[in-house]
Amino acid sequence: MVNTQAKEKKFSAAVSVVSNIVLIIIKSIAGILSGSISVLSEALHSLADLSASCLAYFSVSKSSKPADEDHPFGHGKYEDLAGFIEAILIILTAIYILFAACEKIINGVNNEIHTTIGISIMFLSVIVNWLVSSYLHNIAIKTDSIALKTDAEHLRADIYSSLGIIAGLIAVHITGLNILDPIIAIFVASIILRTGIKLTKQSSNNLLDGALPKEDKSKIDEVLNDFKAHGVIGTKQIRTSKSGSKRLIQMIIYLPSGMTLIEAHDICDKIETKIKEKLKNCDIMIHAEPYCVCSQK
Repeated sequence: MVNTQAKEKKFSAAVSVVSNIVLIIIKSIAGILSGSISVLSEALHSLADLSASCLAYFSVSKSSKPADEDHPFGHGKYEDLAGFIEAILIILTAIYILFAACEKIINGVNNEIHTTIGISIMFLSVIVNWLVSSYLHNIAIKTDSIALKTDAEHLRADIYSSLGIIAGLIAVHITGLNILDPIIAIFVASIILRTGIKLTKQSSNNLLDGALPKEDKSKIDEVLNDFKAHGVIGTKQIRTSKSGSKRLIQMIIYLPSGMTLIEAHDICDKIETKIKEKLKNCDIMIHAEPYCVCSQK
């Protein structure tokens, strides 16, 4: 199962790399031929996408390696690190596009813009990015990969920005106002920037060993509440974090003081099994304390 998921992750990351190479080539040619800064900005965006996709491919390859003596918790942090770097690349791309567009507005747009070429290529870009991002998103959900999720979100931002550019080029074609081209580029950059900031927060949370999301915590609480009828009196502490797609869960539970070690161990095993049924890819450690000891503290 693990090997199958690792292969799926690597293949999907490779698909993203190839699609971005193709898009960079056709967008660059279209940008030069059309004279549109918004189309050229999309070519630059795809270049950032390519870097992100290469990072995703590298990270999913490394993260699939089993735990070893130097990395007892596995190599999942490679995905978190790649996701963070990808998000920073998205932000830097947005800043550059903003700078180039503002420069065009200040200095004026003197070149002729051939809108038909730009519109055709942007439509093709929307179709390719929709297909690839949907595929990546499905694999990311299936494998719980932050790197692939970031890559998918990156490509989805491309879809919205490409649609914005299409609208802008149509407006330029109808009105003849070339100044609309850099204005649309600024709109594109704002979408890209928003996506980058959002993804930076998500990836940095895992890098800094932030707790699991509330939905995951609620599922853990549900399991513990179900086991109150089997002797679990309460919990003293629950610590959670995430490394790549692996959830790390540590908890201390209170059990009756008269319970035997075998009974306590059996309950801990059952709790672990139930949590793993609700949350995939978990590494769980449960410590049991007799209730009489904690009540005297």
